[in-house]
Amino acid sequence: MRVELPVWIQKRLRGNLREAGRLEIGGVLMGEQLEPGHFRIVDFTVDDQKGGMAHFTRGTDQHRAALDAFFARTDADYGRFNYLGEWHSHPSFPVRPSPTDTTSMLDLVNGERGIDFAVLMIARLDYWVALKRSFTLFVRDRQPVAISEAPR
Repeated sequence: MRVELPVWIQKRLRGNLREAGRLEIGGVLMGEQLEPGHFRIVDFTVDDQKGGMAHFTRGTDQHRAALDAFFARTDADYGRFNYLGEWHSHPSFPVRPSPTDTTSMLDLVNGERGIDFAVLMIARLDYWVALKRSFTLFVRDRQPVAISEAPR
């Protein structure tokens, strides 16, 4: 699987990360399937609440409303545009999932909500400018695997 992160999304993400400073933030990722196994992130949410220096817990209502609006904008073309996963920042830690992140994502894909796979993006700013990020794929009944970012 490959994921594209367009420049305009990167710019918006950098602004959100600068604003949050050393506090963790996050939300959901909305994607467009370009071909099987190849997705482009086309929107994301940022939770109204910031986390702490070493944790973030996403709320639900705000993101459900954003997903509903996204589906309305994309004419409910779920085969092409859909929920892709979650993201949050690690401003003080490496951009790889923590054990808590891994458990949370495995609970998501192995749970009762019918989500067979989800991508987790972890992001941070280095020197308040360079956007560092990683992508991890979580699939029902499988171990997580790091995935590559597709060239733009």
